[in-house]
Amino acid sequence: MMQLEADERFVPHSSLISLKFHPDFESSDGNVVLAAKDAKLYFRVHSHTLRTTSGFFRTMYSLPQSHSSRSDIIYLDEDAEILEHLLFMICGLPFPEITSDDLLDSILFAAEKYDMPGPMSILRMYLSLPSLATVDPIRLYGIARRYDWEKEAKHMSALTLTLDIYNERHHTSIRTLSTDAALDLFLLHRARREGLRTCLDGPPFVSGEPSTCAQCETPITFAHSTWRELKHRMVLEIDRRPLGDTILDCGLNEWAEAVACWKAACVNDGCKRLLYDRAETIRVIRDCIGNLPKST
Repeated sequence: MMQLEADERFVPHSSLISLKFHPDFESSDGNVVLAAKDAKLYFRVHSHTLRTTSGFFRTMYSLPQSHSSRSDIIYLDEDAEILEHLLFMICGLPFPEITSDDLLDSILFAAEKYDMPGPMSILRMYLSLPSLATVDPIRLYGIARRYDWEKEAKHMSALTLTLDIYNERHHTSIRTLSTDAALDLFLLHRARREGLRTCLDGPPFVSGEPSTCAQCETPITFAHSTWRELKHRMVLEIDRRPLGDTILDCGLNEWAEAVACWKAACVNDGCKRLLYDRAETIRVIRDCIGNLPKST
């Protein structure tokens, strides 16, 4: 909360000497002093900069002013790190890396609060940087949805496909989402699971019903049990990791269910034809996963 009482906003120049200023914002050219939340660090800037980059300050300075010969000290709710990032942005200076989703969220909140479109646009672009996206794509997806940034929200929702969003470790992030955003994310993950299940249940895959060997017509009495077990394993895996990469990269080569499926053969000793074409089956499974919805 900004306090506008005259005795706190306007302080004689002599009383500013004892204040600890940020090294990049201590020039006497600045006629406004911004105080961080804990009042342990101060930033001296020019009112023109604030007026031209912030709707909040533009409105404030449009009001009748008094004590014009004194310096303004404005006490803000934001801590020094958040103010540092904001002021670097509006002054055209390189700003420190934003290393966490919490910090990004706090800076965005402050930029929105002070009606600073410049920092908002910078942070929108920053949202898609790989170094930040790997921190917590669920949280960043929620931020993008909150500001109706559709492209960024789609990008972040796609990154969540590496996560098991039902796992307890993601519950805190999910609670930050709006109802609509959370619902859309869960529907995306469910759609990939059910889409793969539907694909595996249809042609050209076997149905699992009793059939005969295509070469010698010997009845396959175990009704493709190895395929059913492999299919079940794939559905469980894509529910755990909806991206499906673990199915294709190692699962279809290493899982016990996969090994058994590729070894399954006709029971006729004179035939022993393999029941499943491994390469073609994997190709079709890859196509199935590639055609699943990729973002909200």
